Amino acid sequence: MESKEFFYEIGKLIYQIDNCYEEYGKKSSVNSPNLLWILYALNDGKMHTQKSVCDEWQIPRSTANTIIKELEEKGFVELNHLEGTRREKLIFLTDEGKKYAEKVLSNLYKKENKIFKEIKDPTKIIQDLQGFLQKLEILGED
Repeated sequence: MESKEFFYEIGKLIYQIDNCYEEYGKKSSVNSPNLLWILYALNDGKMHTQKSVCDEWQIPRSTANTIIKELEEKGFVELNHLEGTRREKLIFLTDEGKKYAEKVLSNLYKKENKIFKEIKDPTKIIQDLQGFLQKLEILGED
């Protein structure tokens, strides 16, 4: 396999994987893949800021802001200023938000768990992909 073919195949696989989640979202009445990923991020039980969600999931700030405002209007999230910062806000799922996230994500978690059980060495896959990503970061350099 040559370099161009390798990266072509990697690119296709990335978009096909992303499409699997997008299709799941559509079947779960989540009309935006970014909404699915934001719920996925916020439902992990950890503290998040809008900036951290955007950075970790590569969601444009304006897109995330729109989605988070919609979630806030529905009573699914609360925003609290992060002490020591001017603009950063912590995002929390409310009890209603947790119910909504669980409704949207519970079947996804079950399907992912089924797939996960078939993976021989998940830690190695993550490490390999992280190393690959670090090498790819040179693409953004001048």
